[in-house]
Amino acid sequence: MKLGKSSGCHQRADRSFFWHGYQFPICARCTGVVSGYFWGGLLYLKIQLPIEWCLLMCLIMFIDWHIQHLGIKKSTNVRRLLTGMLCGVGYMQLMIYLLKSLIRIIL
Repeated sequence: MKLGKSSGCHQRADRSFFWHGYQFPICARCTGVVSGYFWGGLLYLKIQLPIEWCLLMCLIMFIDWHIQHLGIKKSTNVRRLLTGMLCGVGYMQLMIYLLKSLIRIIL
């Protein structure tokens, strides 16, 4: 749990998954983002998504968070996980693209 706390996650029990009675060290949305980083990196080896898609994938998570924050509709842990994964994939692909661009500029 200390690792999750140090990552900046709020670790709210009502927004976290549990496995055999133990709470995940990060919330559902952070779980999605972290797993999205992994899948985004693997996906990049086969398919490089357009930058616009990557930005849209990140925006979808923000919209879900914002709708919940405004009290319009409460998000579910499954939706938090899925929108977090979309954002994680999009963000990782953007970071790889930016890193490759920087390397090309420097070298």
